[in-house]
Amino acid sequence: MDIYERMKSRILDVADLSHPYTQEDFDTEFNNINEITTDLDYYKSKINFKNDSTNEDPKYATNGSSGFDLRANLESDILIESGHRCIIPTGLYFEIPQNTEIQIRSRSGLAAKNGVVVLNSPGTIDADYRGEIKVILINHNNSDFVVKHGDRIAQAVVASVIANNHVKLNKVDTIDENTERGSGGFGSTGIL
Repeated sequence: MDIYERMKSRILDVADLSHPYTQEDFDTEFNNINEITTDLDYYKSKINFKNDSTNEDPKYATNGSSGFDLRANLESDILIESGHRCIIPTGLYFEIPQNTEIQIRSRSGLAAKNGVVVLNSPGTIDADYRGEIKVILINHNNSDFVVKHGDRIAQAVVASVIANNHVKLNKVDTIDENTERGSGGFGSTGIL
């Protein structure tokens, strides 16, 4: 068990008032820790991926980026006619941890300049999916759009979710509608 797992276990012991392990015991046990690393990557969530394409591996463009780009993995160009949609493979496969999803979103530049967006944005890649990530693009422009191998077609955002192993759908005959908003939707809070 690494130092962090041991610390988590001991924190739970301290929190359990019936457990003989105390805050003082914790302070004594972890007073002179030399095992803590200063490598910040150690503390980041890790998601394993496989890249079967000839494209570069996905990466965050800047320190403040919420998502990383997905690139088309194509043997030949794909034409998306105006008003039509197409599924574009990426050659990427992910091991997504429980209580996490990958959301597939439109790239703002592609949407603004070409009217091409992710159709089901955000698309959800569930934690138990292990197939290739594919992106549904739709062309809202008045002219056709060509997707080439390596084009950045979408962005992926890793997000925490409350997965079904932590949620129980509970059927009832009525729901509490006594909220400020009630059943008002679709612009009920005003235009501006």
